[in-house]
Amino acid sequence: MRTEAIKLKKRKGPLNLKKNWVLHVFLLPSVVLLFIFNYIPMAGLAIGFEDFKPWLGIFRSPWAGFKHFRFMFNDPTALQVIWNTFVIATLKIAIGAVAPFAFALLLNGVKNILFKRTVQSLVYLPHFLNWVILGGILTDLLSTDGLINQFLQSLGLDRVFFLGDGDWFRVTLITSDIWKEFGFGTIVYLAAMAGINPNLYEAADMDGATGFQKTRHITVPSILPIAVVIVTLSLGNILNAGFDQVFNMYNPLVYQKGDIIDTYVYRVGLIQGSYSLATAVGFFKSVIGFVLIATTYRLATKYANYRIF
Repeated sequence: MRTEAIKLKKRKGPLNLKKNWVLHVFLLPSVVLLFIFNYIPMAGLAIGFEDFKPWLGIFRSPWAGFKHFRFMFNDPTALQVIWNTFVIATLKIAIGAVAPFAFALLLNGVKNILFKRTVQSLVYLPHFLNWVILGGILTDLLSTDGLINQFLQSLGLDRVFFLGDGDWFRVTLITSDIWKEFGFGTIVYLAAMAGINPNLYEAADMDGATGFQKTRHITVPSILPIAVVIVTLSLGNILNAGFDQVFNMYNPLVYQKGDIIDTYVYRVGLIQGSYSLATAVGFFKSVIGFVLIATTYRLATKYANYRIF
């Protein structure tokens, strides 16, 4: 009996090459490209352990050990950048998880199909806009002479330095990111709601349940597993605060509160030429990110029965 169970498990395994060889062949080009552009360049991580000199190359630059890593953990600027990244990314994940969930519940209760589809399309549209475009638009709108400040001034309020004050800059980053991306999350939750058995709602109607009670006892429990998966997997991006967004909106006035790891690595590595330090900081981020992704995947598998393989 035990032998038969083991054989059955092997037959059902996703890595059964005899049964799924065609699928693996389709994956082969992607694996080759991934190896060429993602794994081979990882040899450059050695720069973080060297006093890298471009004219000497990776293999002839003097070895420095953990010198740049020690400098990173003793440098107040680097530590502030790591903290900024953690705060901004955490708030984006937290608010970005609640906003689409709540909006999807509200939109699901709309009976007018035309209005529902129109709103759904409008909130989804910003997802397709690049941060280069949005950054320019927001910079014009939120500048001291921009439309938003002109409106505030017409109401008798003081102008707000959205892009020059560190605290306001964080609020601007988080708010604009939620506005851009919550439409995509809304689509995911609406798709999950579409799969709920309508018989459950019919039975609730027969029992005299109100709309709020149906939402609380049927809709929310039904989409909660997908919500757990989305939130859990998003924790792997806790050190990804959005390079494109920050790079297109920040300036030296907000480095103290708005500078993140990716923009810091860009400035230190490509602008200032401190390649070894930039590589060390990027390597640190990659290691933490790998641990978080592996951990969150395990949590998603355990609590939401989600697995890729």
